[in-house]
Amino acid sequence: MSAPDNLDELSSAQLRELVASLLTKVTELERMVAAQREEIARLKGLKGRPDIKPSGMDKATDPAKPGRHEKRRGRGKVRPRVSVEDRVLKAAAPTGSRFKGYENYVVQELVLKVHAIRYRRERWVTPDGQTIIAPLPEGTEGHFGPDLRRFVLMQYHQGQTTLPRLTALLQSVGLAISEREVERLLTEKHDVFLDENRNVLRAGLQTSPWISVDDTGARHKVVNGFCTQIGNDRFTWFGTRPSKSRLNFLDLLRAGHTDFVLNDAAFDYMRGRALSATLITRLAEQPETAFADQAAWQAHLDRLGFSVLTVTPDPVQIATEGAIWGSIHAHEFLQDAVVLSDDAGQFAVGRHALCWVHAERLVHKLDAFTDHNRAAQQRVRKLIWDFYADLKAYRTKPDKSRRVALRARFDRIFRRPTGFVTLDRLLARLHANKAELLMVLDRPETPLNTNGSENDIRCQVIRRKVSAGTRSDLGRDCRDAFLGLAKTCTKLGVAFWDYLGSRLRVPAQRVIPHLPGLVRCRGQPA
Repeated sequence: MSAPDNLDELSSAQLRELVASLLTKVTELERMVAAQREEIARLKGLKGRPDIKPSGMDKATDPAKPGRHEKRRGRGKVRPRVSVEDRVLKAAAPTGSRFKGYENYVVQELVLKVHAIRYRRERWVTPDGQTIIAPLPEGTEGHFGPDLRRFVLMQYHQGQTTLPRLTALLQSVGLAISEREVERLLTEKHDVFLDENRNVLRAGLQTSPWISVDDTGARHKVVNGFCTQIGNDRFTWFGTRPSKSRLNFLDLLRAGHTDFVLNDAAFDYMRGRALSATLITRLAEQPETAFADQAAWQAHLDRLGFSVLTVTPDPVQIATEGAIWGSIHAHEFLQDAVVLSDDAGQFAVGRHALCWVHAERLVHKLDAFTDHNRAAQQRVRKLIWDFYADLKAYRTKPDKSRRVALRARFDRIFRRPTGFVTLDRLLARLHANKAELLMVLDRPETPLNTNGSENDIRCQVIRRKVSAGTRSDLGRDCRDAFLGLAKTCTKLGVAFWDYLGSRLRVPAQRVIPHLPGLVRCRGQPA
C-alpha cells in the first residue's frame, strides 16, 4: 500500500478509512506470523494452538427440536444382521413350581480365531499324459482365505488402522503373516474393486441432478499432492493427483476416459473462457472431432499452430479444457447437473453453485476494530442467517412468488452500505456471485452447503494423518477406491463387511448387487 502524499490534507473519513485498512493489513500480517509459528511448532513436535470454532449458521437455522415434554424415541430393539441361535437355560425351580415360558435375552458375540486348512488336492495323470489337479474352493486366491482378506481390507480402510498395527494384530491372534504380505493383500489383485469404483463415478455423473466437490492435501511418493472428492447423497469417489487445477478437475470428471471431443459443449466452453473466435473457427473447420488420447490431441493442436501462440489466455490450455468438457458431455456425464463447491476456482465449471456456509464464514472471520464496525458486522450476519433459514424453508416447499421475493431480498442485503469499508467490499464480492449463491431457487434439490463433501473427505484426512502418504500408484488408487466404496456403501445402506464378502466370494455370504446399479436406481424418479 502506498502512503498518501500529505496526511494533513486527508479528511476525517479518509483518515478513518486509512486507519481501518492499516489495521486490516496488520491483522493479516499477525495471522501470517501466527501461521508460521504454528508450522514451526508442528515441525518441532510441539502442540499447536486450537482451531477457531465455526460460526454455527447451519445448525442455528435448523428447525426447532421437539420440547422436553415430548417422549424421546428410544434406540429400538437389538436386531443383529446374523441368524440368532437359541439356547435354553435351565432354572433350578423348587418342586411344585409352574412353568411360565421363556424370557429372551440376546447376547452378541464376536468369534475371532485362526483357522488353517491344508487342502490335499488330488492329482491324476490322464492316458494322454496330462496332469489334472483338483481346483481350490471358490474364493481362495493365494495362501490366505477370503475372510482374512476381507478382515484386512475392513480394518485398514474403514477401521483406519496402520499397516504395522494391523500386522501386529494378525500375528497376535496366531497368524503366520508378514507386513509385506499384508501390504500385498491391500494392493494386489483388486481390479474388480478398482473397476467398480470407476463405474460408481460414471453412474453418479450420468444420473445425479447435482454433485458436491471438495479437495484436501495428500502425499504421494514423498511429494505433496491433492485428493479431490466428488459425490452426493448416493455415492462418493476420491481421486489423488499432483495438481488441483481446473484441467485436473475436468480430467477427473471424465471418469477414466482419455478421449478429447470437439462438439457444441466444447466450443461453448471455449467461448466462455474468452478463447479467440478465430481460433475456435480454426478448430471447428477441421473434419476431425474426436481424439483418442493426449498425444493425438496435442498433435492436432500443433498442426493448427496453437502451440506457438503466446497470447492470453493460453490457447492450448483453454482448447484442451474445452475438448475435455466436450468429452464429458459426449459420455453423458453432468447433463444439466449442478456442481456445488466452496468457491475454489478449479471447480467453477458447468452449472455452478456456491456453499452458503463458506460465504457466511467470510463475514464471520472479518476483523472489526471499532464498535461501529462490529455492530455493522453483526447486523449483516443476522440478516444472512435469517435469509439462509428462509432458503432452507424454500427448499422443502418451492414457490414462484417466494423465489422472486428472495431474489429481491438478496439484493437488499448485499447492496446495503454499512459504513464499514472492508465489509462493504466483501458484500459487493458476494453479490457478484448472486447466480451461484441462489442456484437453489431454480434447482431446489441442490444443497445449500458442502457439508456432505467435508464429511466425506474427512476419512482421507484421517488416513493422511495416520499413514502419511502412499508410495506406489497402485497403493494410491486402492486407498482412494476402498475409501470411496466404503462411503458409497454407507450411503446406499449396504454394510461394507457384506460388500467385501460378496466381492471376495466368502462362502455363504449373501450377494450384494453392483454398486453402480444401485446408484442408478437411486437416481431414478419414484
